[in-house]
Amino acid sequence: MLGLGLAVNGTTSNMLVYLLKEYHVDGVDAAQITNIVRGSLNLVPIAGAILSDSYLGCFPVILAGAAINLLSFVLFTLTAALPSLRPPHCTSLSAKCQQASPGQLAVLYGAICLLAIGAGGTRFNISTMGADQFESTSDKDTFFNWYMVFLYTSFMLGDTAIVYIQDSISWAVGFGVCLATSALGLVMLLLGVRYYQMPATKGNPYTELARVIVASVRKVGIKVGGVHGSVQYNVGAGALVDSAADEAPSKNLRFLNRAAMITASDDSSRSGDGSGGAWRLCTVQQVEGLKALLSIIPVWSSGILLFMSIGVMIGMIVLQALAMDRSVGPHFSIPAGSVAVSCRVSFILATLVLDRVVFPLWRRITGGTPPTPLQRVGIGHVLNVTAIVAAALVERRRLAQPGVPMSVMWLLFPLGIVGVGEALHFPGSMAFYYQEFPNTLRSLATAMAPMLVALGFFSSTMFMDVVTRITAWLPENIDHGRLDNVYWTLAASGTLNLAYFLACARRYKYHNRAAT
Repeated sequence: MLGLGLAVNGTTSNMLVYLLKEYHVDGVDAAQITNIVRGSLNLVPIAGAILSDSYLGCFPVILAGAAINLLSFVLFTLTAALPSLRPPHCTSLSAKCQQASPGQLAVLYGAICLLAIGAGGTRFNISTMGADQFESTSDKDTFFNWYMVFLYTSFMLGDTAIVYIQDSISWAVGFGVCLATSALGLVMLLLGVRYYQMPATKGNPYTELARVIVASVRKVGIKVGGVHGSVQYNVGAGALVDSAADEAPSKNLRFLNRAAMITASDDSSRSGDGSGGAWRLCTVQQVEGLKALLSIIPVWSSGILLFMSIGVMIGMIVLQALAMDRSVGPHFSIPAGSVAVSCRVSFILATLVLDRVVFPLWRRITGGTPPTPLQRVGIGHVLNVTAIVAAALVERRRLAQPGVPMSVMWLLFPLGIVGVGEALHFPGSMAFYYQEFPNTLRSLATAMAPMLVALGFFSSTMFMDVVTRITAWLPENIDHGRLDNVYWTLAASGTLNLAYFLACARRYKYHNRAAT
């Protein structure tokens, strides 16, 4: 995981520069390509999760993804090492530079596509397989914390070490290091294969979810004629339960209960064994599985605005850093793009403190009860709003001192709060989805958090476009704008989103009692 994360993030962090300098891609096109790649790296894992849950299990998908990543870095290294695979070097970024040929672009875009496909198989299936190695909820919570520590450590190394090698030594050496680390990761994965627990897949769970929906719709107009005069439900293997029994479906989302109801025409379909009758009669367990999935959606949706604000803030802080004093001592200046690394450092340090100090103290005070995943996510929401307010105050002070460069160190404060908040809400979200999703959808569960990241960052682009169109807050020179008003708007929307999350969390009932 560490090797793959370092290689993938190091490549994507500097991809825009590679497209500009080596392939002479137009700046706007290069930015769009880079954003599409970053979004894909968080969306493609959904496909990998579906493949794992439905057919192959985690390990084969991870192995295939790691091998595809390795092939991707072979191609990237070749594009940097072989002059024939890229256009002639050009010192000017004008139109005089020779553009890449279709064949050269085919190799480059092939490497990019393989990078996204490989990440879809590895990025969060690894977390699912890792959690499957543990039995207790507390152990799985601890695993997710440490998983995120190693993941963010690899991101930080990619943002710094790999980018430095590519910029200061050569692109070929930088991609070669990515190739070596991904190869090492693949070797380590294979060395541990004899020790892994690999739960077998139990058919396609997505088909079962579709059956519940279809069966419910088909019975909308049917007057239920119960067996022996009362409403009864199918629990599988030919067994029935009365509506008053503990095994009967829950009362929330009652419309779906029709899928498991026994009607006069269901006698031949009670087994729900995948025959034609399975699309008319489902089991109570299948109905409850879909209910569990649907009940999570409101809580999950509250994360979109959360990550949207983070996306806006990270992007704007780079612009702030460019307008601030970035010198540290007489001989060193912090690169503007590296300022955001402090957020990853804060995340790692906060996760260590939470896991080793705060959570044990919490358990001691509460008599051994750990904070629930939703409690951690809620605190993360609060800290995220606090970070945006802090960023607004810093920008307000910067604008109040025209002509006097403000130290970039002021930005470390809001970025540090973002990191601490993320150390709570990101692992908390992953633990929540893993615990509460049906057992057959565990890979999809751990892919739900990165999907929020993708949707949040796509939404941040739309938000900035709207702000630019309807206000004068973001001119080309931010010294003449009101970036602080952008932050205040995000803080207000974040506060409303926090209220929405609290309402959803209060209504939510844990399906996995061990999670409470």
